Amino acid sequence: MRAAFEIAGRQIEPGRRALVDLEMPRLSSHTALSMPVHVIHGRRDGPTLFVCAAVHGDELNGVEIIRRVLKTRTLQRLRGTLIAVPVVNAYGLIHESRYLPDRRDLNRSFPGSDEGSLAARLANLFLEEIVRRCSHGIDLHTGAMHRTNLPQIRGNLDDPESLRLARAFGVPVLLNSSLRDGSLRAAAGELGIPTLLYEAGEALRFDEVSIRAGTQGVLNVMRALDMLPPTRRKTTRPEPFISRRSLWVRAPESGMLGTVVRLGAQVTRGETLGYVDDAYSGRRESIVSTSDGVVIGRLERPLVHEGDAVYHIARFKGDVSEVAGKVEDFQANHAEDEVVSED
Repeated sequence: MRAAFEIAGRQIEPGRRALVDLEMPRLSSHTALSMPVHVIHGRRDGPTLFVCAAVHGDELNGVEIIRRVLKTRTLQRLRGTLIAVPVVNAYGLIHESRYLPDRRDLNRSFPGSDEGSLAARLANLFLEEIVRRCSHGIDLHTGAMHRTNLPQIRGNLDDPESLRLARAFGVPVLLNSSLRDGSLRAAAGELGIPTLLYEAGEALRFDEVSIRAGTQGVLNVMRALDMLPPTRRKTTRPEPFISRRSLWVRAPESGMLGTVVRLGAQVTRGETLGYVDDAYSGRRESIVSTSDGVVIGRLERPLVHEGDAVYHIARFKGDVSEVAGKVEDFQANHAEDEVVSED
């Protein structure tokens, strides 16, 4: 018989699910905080997958994605173990902030230390109690404040297993992204744990297309890992496009931003993406694309300063119009889909 799964002193028997609270450092008001960890331990052997959200406390789409995944009925037939952490950075969530009270970015603090700063201690807790128990991972993110991202997967696409799972996720754009020192993905990579990063939507906002795509994507990865049975729905998943380089187009002047090109659009070098109006002089400066590609991120705030990153453009080999067409189809399909609910 399969052994029980142990975490934080709890034993979860095969075929059972549990909510485990990992104790975190208290607030200065002496208010206790904990990290909620949902564990579903299947009856049969299989991989152990962690899915986490709100590493940045203001990034909320992933919280809803995990809620929907945990409500999916097909988890009753789970192989292996799913560890779902909807809120890693409760401190940031409380303050609607990306950061921790010590002003550090948790996703630049891994692997952390149990004797370091608050960020280091939280990173160490998550790495030791969650990541080390897993074989694979998915880290759910959004764009930063006032920036929205096209649904995309970022990962080390030179790693065959990461590439396989990235393709399975089911978004049209995959961005080969180098590992950043201090990131969760880098720390997991050091442990030999392939981890995907899903980027979609904007901080402090729910985006239904991003949530639906993310929910379906997590389930797709679980199927690719043989943790879930194949779906009974006949679907044809288009081959995603891989970008190995992206760049930001920046505001040429300070002023008020007007955007012309939508998220997911094809752009060409020299094309006008938007403009910056000077409210004092009435002068208008155009924002011009410096490359061919597809828009995968955009600033949504009207107020800009000279040098602010405004448009994020992914570059692709081959026919960029084909990429843009599949992105448009993807957005339309997920806008029309019902919320994922599986038998």
